[in-house]
Amino acid sequence: MTVPLDRHCSVELQVSAERVYRLRRIVAAHLRHWSLDLHVRPVCRALDELLTNVRRHVGDADTCVVELRWTGRRVTVSVADDSARMPRLLPVGGGLSRVMALSDSWGSCRTAGGKVVWFTRYAEAPRTVGLLPYAPLPGVRAARDTPLASLV
Repeated sequence: MTVPLDRHCSVELQVSAERVYRLRRIVAAHLRHWSLDLHVRPVCRALDELLTNVRRHVGDADTCVVELRWTGRRVTVSVADDSARMPRLLPVGGGLSRVMALSDSWGSCRTAGGKVVWFTRYAEAPRTVGLLPYAPLPGVRAARDTPLASLV
C-alpha cells in the first residue's frame, strides 16, 4: 500500500491543561482524517500520559514538541522536551506503564537539548470494499422455478 507523504504532524507547545486538550483534539482529527478511527482513543490516552510526565517533571513554562507520523502500517507519536532527566518505568503502575499497555513499543533517547520519548502502534488503514452485487449462482433461477414437491 502506498501512503502519501503528508501523514505527518508536528506541534510545539507549552504544556498547560488547556493546550493539552487542544492538542488531543488535533491528534484525533488527524487520525480520523487518515481513517484510523479505532486508534484515536488509545493514542490520545498514551499521549496524555507523556504530556502529563512533561508537566510533572519539566514544568508548564517549558515547551515541548509533539510529532505524529503514520507510515501506512504504524503510528508513531513522540514528545521532545528540554529536560535531560530520562523517564523510568516504575514497577508499580505509573504513566509509562499505561503507555506500554496502549502501544506496541515505546522508548526514549537523549538529544543535544534534552530527550525524546516515543511510542508506536500498529495501525493499517482499513480496506474499503466496494458495494457491488454478487452474481447469482448458476442454477438459482432454475431452482426457484422448480416446484418443491418434485424435489422430495
